[in-house]
Amino acid sequence: MADHGEQACKRVGEGMTRVFGLFGKRWTGLIVATLLSGPAYFADLRRAIPGISERMLSDRLTELAAAGLLLREVDAGPPLRVAYRLTEAGKALEPALKELGRWAEQHLEDGSGCPDRFR
Repeated sequence: MADHGEQACKRVGEGMTRVFGLFGKRWTGLIVATLLSGPAYFADLRRAIPGISERMLSDRLTELAAAGLLLREVDAGPPLRVAYRLTEAGKALEPALKELGRWAEQHLEDGSGCPDRFR
């Protein structure tokens, strides 16, 4: 029999746990947001996301591919190039990411100036 007590109902759901297991990692959301505008090569992603290392970008791309959110496509070249594009599941994140961006604009300090309490 399922536990439907108050404490069980207050637990974080499995879906939310899976989402933040992936998107709680630094850079993941930025990679997906960058790919919303269309496929990109590894080097283009690296330039589009300041501060991310090649190793971290590679790791996050591997995780996103394993989660079914993006596809890795090899262009044999020469030169050999690898492009990444979102799957339909990845593209379906667009409304949620845009809403998070709007929320951040309204509720998070932009970090460029002093908070009001220091002025």
